[in-house]
Amino acid sequence: MGLLSTLFSSKIDYPQIDQATDAARRIAEVESQLTELADKVSDPLEVVPSKHAAYVFIGKPPKKFGLAWIHDGEVSGLNKLVQDHGMKPLEVEKVVDELRVVYEKASDVQRYSTKVKERLVVVTPSSELEDEVHKIIQRITH
Repeated sequence: MGLLSTLFSSKIDYPQIDQATDAARRIAEVESQLTELADKVSDPLEVVPSKHAAYVFIGKPPKKFGLAWIHDGEVSGLNKLVQDHGMKPLEVEKVVDELRVVYEKASDVQRYSTKVKERLVVVTPSSELEDEVHKIIQRITH
């Protein structure tokens, strides 16, 4: 493999998720919303399937990333939180830092890949990461 093909190749090198797992079933439940999100953003997507929602890290966590979540058939994100809750830039920065910390704690969790509309997506089935992200979002929205 040449240098250019290495530079431009997909960085997703995880085993395909077993479709019989709970995580795969949860992703299937929100596939249309994931497809909608994948159509809107070109950055890498990493999905944390959840019993509450599907949390989607967008970009390259833990360094530069955004977060979206799928709940009740809708896709929401940090920008919507800022608009709906009048968050100030320092508050948003604090939330992003908290998300970075919980993401880094899950760095040793086994990750998988799946396809969403012919696009490879990382899947991180981690109940700890799921719970921590859920707590952060709940604290802001309630």
